[in-house]
Amino acid sequence: MEMIIDFPGGARVDAHFGSYTVKTDQPPAGGGNGSAPTPFAVFLASLGTCAGIYVLGFCRQRGLDPQGIRIIQRMYNDPFNYGMVGKIELEIQVPPGFPKKYHAALVRSAEQCAVKKHFENPPQFEIFTKEVAVAA
Repeated sequence: MEMIIDFPGGARVDAHFGSYTVKTDQPPAGGGNGSAPTPFAVFLASLGTCAGIYVLGFCRQRGLDPQGIRIIQRMYNDPFNYGMVGKIELEIQVPPGFPKKYHAALVRSAEQCAVKKHFENPPQFEIFTKEVAVAA
């Protein structure tokens, strides 16, 4: 997979892949307009939405109505590690009447999230520059 990252103006930085564009910006205090989430907020949102895909898939496989289910994601900073996120909670809220026998299975399904698994086994990074001619 390849993504093209560009700089459309101001503090915006966008990622293009396939037919999609993920737009990011910085808040006004960071020199942006706040027109889109920050890259870090998009990154964090990918955790909850990925877990949500697995929860939704679990419900669909069993013919369970996902209506009323939601995931609350909470991040806690680690003051001893430069304020970086030290803990992430995903609370799967289910409506009354959702079968209790599936509660633990919902948790297990959310734990299959590919984004979470990449946290647990992070990829190697290689960052470099390459000079290319700009098309006229």
